[in-house]
Amino acid sequence: MSHFEAFVLALIQGLTEFLPISSSAHLILPSQVFGWADQGLAFDVAVHVGTLAAVILYFRKEVVALLTAWVASIFKGHRSAESKLAWMIVLATIPACIFGLLMKDFIELYLRSAWVIACTTIIFGLLLWWVDKRATQQSNEYQADWKQSLFIGLAQAAAMIPGTSRSGATMTAALHLGFTREAAARFSFLMSIPIILLAGSYLSLKLVTSGQAIDFGGLGIGLAVSFVSAYACIHVFLKLVTRLGMLPFVIYRLLLGAGLFAFLMMQ
Repeated sequence: MSHFEAFVLALIQGLTEFLPISSSAHLILPSQVFGWADQGLAFDVAVHVGTLAAVILYFRKEVVALLTAWVASIFKGHRSAESKLAWMIVLATIPACIFGLLMKDFIELYLRSAWVIACTTIIFGLLLWWVDKRATQQSNEYQADWKQSLFIGLAQAAAMIPGTSRSGATMTAALHLGFTREAAARFSFLMSIPIILLAGSYLSLKLVTSGQAIDFGGLGIGLAVSFVSAYACIHVFLKLVTRLGMLPFVIYRLLLGAGLFAFLMMQ
């Protein structure tokens, strides 16, 4: 993988990880369309670390407050809005962990194709539009109960199917439950921290045991570019989502899916 390819892929990862347009779809597509080689485990680890660092840094005050309250709820029995939200995030992470362990090989074997991506890009884009149009937007992330958190967690698990979008699926579920757009985005972003951490740890373990050679130049580019682009993306999205809604991302998904179908039918 050239350093140019590393820059482009890291930029794609950073910009799409937190937008409702599917980062996995955009990372699979270059290999399908341009014939680029697989980026390798080391690069996957680098972009996971970059996006994880971005979301933690952006929500650093919330992360500290949630962790502090969560620990206090375990060892001191203290209950607060922050400790409740922390437990809801833990609960919401469980379905994706279970689904990942049970279905990872099946997904890798049968679902990582451009045809699947084209279908899920359009289907889940339309679902996002339908839910956003009907959303009541009455509650925030601190009002989430265990049933709502589990429902959003199941949506996150379903998003392991390429083209679905983890952030898109979780925001769709949260909007359906009556969250405001900003609250849906914030809950989705906070949910991403444990799941990206777990995915990055898994990939790191695979990298250590694989003995693969590491291109430190490409790794550095991947980490830096994914961090900067993800941080900027979170900031801009939270500023604009209340005003613009989800329609721009729905339109993008429909155009992307249609373009991908056209490309595939010409092959």
